[in-house]
Amino acid sequence: MTARTRYRDALAIGEFRAVFAAHVLSMLGMIVAQFATSVLVYQSTGSPLLTTLVFALAFTPHLFAGTVFSALVDRMPVRRLLVTCNLTTATLAATMAIPGMPVWALLALVFGIGLVGPIFSGARAATLPEILPGPAYIPGRSLFRLVSQGAQVAGLALGGLLLAAVTASTALLMEAGAFVVSAALLRFATKERPPRAKAGSLLRDSLGGLRAVLAVPALRRVLLLGWVIPSLALFPEALANPYAHEQGFSTVQLGLMMAVLPLGNILAEFIGMWGLDVEHQVSRIASLAALVFVPLLGYALRPGFIATLAILFCSGLGFAHHLGLDRLLLDVAPEHLRSRALALQTAGLMFWQGLGFAVAGALAQFIPITALVPATAAIGLAAVAGLRPGYAAAR
Repeated sequence: MTARTRYRDALAIGEFRAVFAAHVLSMLGMIVAQFATSVLVYQSTGSPLLTTLVFALAFTPHLFAGTVFSALVDRMPVRRLLVTCNLTTATLAATMAIPGMPVWALLALVFGIGLVGPIFSGARAATLPEILPGPAYIPGRSLFRLVSQGAQVAGLALGGLLLAAVTASTALLMEAGAFVVSAALLRFATKERPPRAKAGSLLRDSLGGLRAVLAVPALRRVLLLGWVIPSLALFPEALANPYAHEQGFSTVQLGLMMAVLPLGNILAEFIGMWGLDVEHQVSRIASLAALVFVPLLGYALRPGFIATLAILFCSGLGFAHHLGLDRLLLDVAPEHLRSRALALQTAGLMFWQGLGFAVAGALAQFIPITALVPATAAIGLAAVAGLRPGYAAAR
């Protein structure tokens, strides 16, 4: 039986510690920047629609930028690309802090930051297997997910505390500083790695790489499964507010509903990392992915508050399937396509989750939530059955 991997396997590597610290800073910075910008927009317009556009514009560029600019991860030295992305984001965030900035300009700058994000994430994902060879890779990826989940809560709380003490513009300047520190960590504490590809048409190279990745059947199935599960599983989260209103839940109860799913995700990462070796992480992908959706069928019974918390928490536990998917993607991706596949995985995940939020809201205008969530859960179970990794790996 293969040995279990541990978080200390990743944290023992100095270069990873620098990349991880930079990730924590940039993740918190991104969330606080979005929060502060939404406050600026609302203060200027009083429009809830324009305020929500701040978050929508942060998601929508991911597939476009991750596709069109994906070749950059092979054509530029990775450290230079990462540092450039962080400094560009810092510059855009600082520009947003200029007093009197028109709303259209603020939204355009948010879109610009959204374009930079997938390039940065794709480049970091592509180089992570080189920083974390062998068994250290899975716990490293897990730590990034734990930070992403925790930062959603901590970043919003930090944003609220900051804006209680300083203006939104000052908060944006502080977060621009966080991106500069992140860039410095990457510049001085990581190795430079030469580009893997020669210069040429960036668009042609990017689209060619996309076609090559999706032309590999096993790899295509792994990517699709990794995108379909979270984009369907987020429906209860996207519809938490209207469901809480329908059921008469208090604001405090709504907050607990929003927190319990990421809590289940975090606990699942720990349990999967400490309780399963690599072989079993891969072999249990399908069963854990099914666990994401089976509890959500309970929405058909119009669950009360405690039952809803239990449903969401159990669904969150199924996200331990990510551990096995990470390993499987490395196994099925040809060496020359690995960096493109990792970049596409990250960009696609963000895009499809953003689209999932939009679709959930649109469908809820016509379909009761107690019917919509079970229906999407059933679709999710069908997708898991059709894209089950055992079949994908065998191709």
